[in-house]
Amino acid sequence: QASRLVQLPYSSFDDDDDDDYDDTAEQDPPKPSPFSLCVRYLAFLWNLLFLLLGLLTFAVGVWGLLTKNPPPGEARGVPLGSDPMLLFVLAGLVASTVSLAGCLGALRASPCLLRFFLGALLALGGLQLLGGLLLLLLRRRLRDALRELLLLCLLRYRDDPDLQFLLDELQSSLQCCGLESYRDWESNPYFNCSAPGVQACGVPASCCREPLQNGSVPNAQCGFGV
Repeated sequence: QASRLVQLPYSSFDDDDDDDYDDTAEQDPPKPSPFSLCVRYLAFLWNLLFLLLGLLTFAVGVWGLLTKNPPPGEARGVPLGSDPMLLFVLAGLVASTVSLAGCLGALRASPCLLRFFLGALLALGGLQLLGGLLLLLLRRRLRDALRELLLLCLLRYRDDPDLQFLLDELQSSLQCCGLESYRDWESNPYFNCSAPGVQACGVPASCCREPLQNGSVPNAQCGFGV
């Protein structure tokens, strides 16, 4: 019986199993549909745009911090923690990181990067929603805090070039002068009437109704003594 078993031909089931295994191994992976490819590339381009904007914002913030870096031996005029350029650096860094994860996740179809991208978007959206609710619930306290902050900005107008630029742009665009009236500028030691400089009893040029001399040349002294 043992010799007969040795002489028996190989079973056809083994060949069928081998054929099935080979056919399964040789099958190509499923190709993505045109719709999924379109969504993937649109997500990549969209995140690439925000990545460039984030890098630009980050570069502007770093440039602003470096240009205000005092020479060796001199004290910094504005503390680094309260420098407005630091907000540009942080915002650009966060936007660049999230957008880079979205770009690579969409391009390589990486589940890990896509989960990080989705989680970051949900976290940022939740923070914005929470901030909106706080604005509604604490609007009176925030209004008083904003008033004190703006008065502090008027006080430090000449100490920070970035703050000076922002206040000038704000007054020019809103066509206003001061927080409630032009007399708010009396809190600034440079514009107070007791100041020894030429700007005493004056206001910044952004308060002027006609800041241009002869319609073309900016007049930086239009607010002196007004």
